[in-house]
Amino acid sequence: MAKQTEKKQPALNGVSAAERALAVLTAFRRGDSALSLAELAERTGLVKSTILRLALSLQQYRLLARLPDGSYRLDAETLRLGTAYQQAFRLSDHVMPVLEQLAAKTGETTSFYVRNGEERLCLFRVESTNRIRMTVQPGDTRPMDKSAIAQTLRRYESAVPGPDDELPLFTSGVTDPHAAALAMPVFGIGESLVGAISISGPISRLTPARADQMKGALFEAATKLTLACGGTPSAAIGKGARKRSNRTA
Repeated sequence: MAKQTEKKQPALNGVSAAERALAVLTAFRRGDSALSLAELAERTGLVKSTILRLALSLQQYRLLARLPDGSYRLDAETLRLGTAYQQAFRLSDHVMPVLEQLAAKTGETTSFYVRNGEERLCLFRVESTNRIRMTVQPGDTRPMDKSAIAQTLRRYESAVPGPDDELPLFTSGVTDPHAAALAMPVFGIGESLVGAISISGPISRLTPARADQMKGALFEAATKLTLACGGTPSAAIGKGARKRSNRTA
């Protein structure tokens, strides 16, 4: 019998009309109350006649509203979708895979902290496979001291990093004379601070030189989490992270 050849699955492609409609919706940025037809054309690269047709469909689903002056704003359905996303969003689903990847890449313990009054609370943690490691568990609290994690939570609670900020922050022997840590802020919607992601380990391993080698991996992890939480990684964070780490002992 002749050998049957396996049928190739056809490659899946997106729907161009849907992509154009989404381009119109995502053209709106933080602070935009409304956009004119010309502004939408400039931001999307679409011709005005195409935008007008797409806008009619988006208006039917209450995703877009046309104002009396001919400009457009986002309509109520976008708020409903945003609320549904927030209710379905589970921080652990995003944080834990990032911590696991970071721990595998660096060989050290990785954690995610939030501020809880005058304490910092460890929400998530992935332990190092090394036999010598710090003994902190999810749910444990530590003081808001001068450690890299506490400094990050305090410093960026009401402000985003500036162009001269040196990130990640690195401290050694602050909370524990035998422990060192690197930390980066993670932001959410509206540039609000979600928490701090960190790498920690004994000072015998996590030396300033080794911290320098790890800062790129931590920066990438913080950027990934910021995007997942609805934030926009600042260019200032990137500049500071690539420039050098803060070595406050």
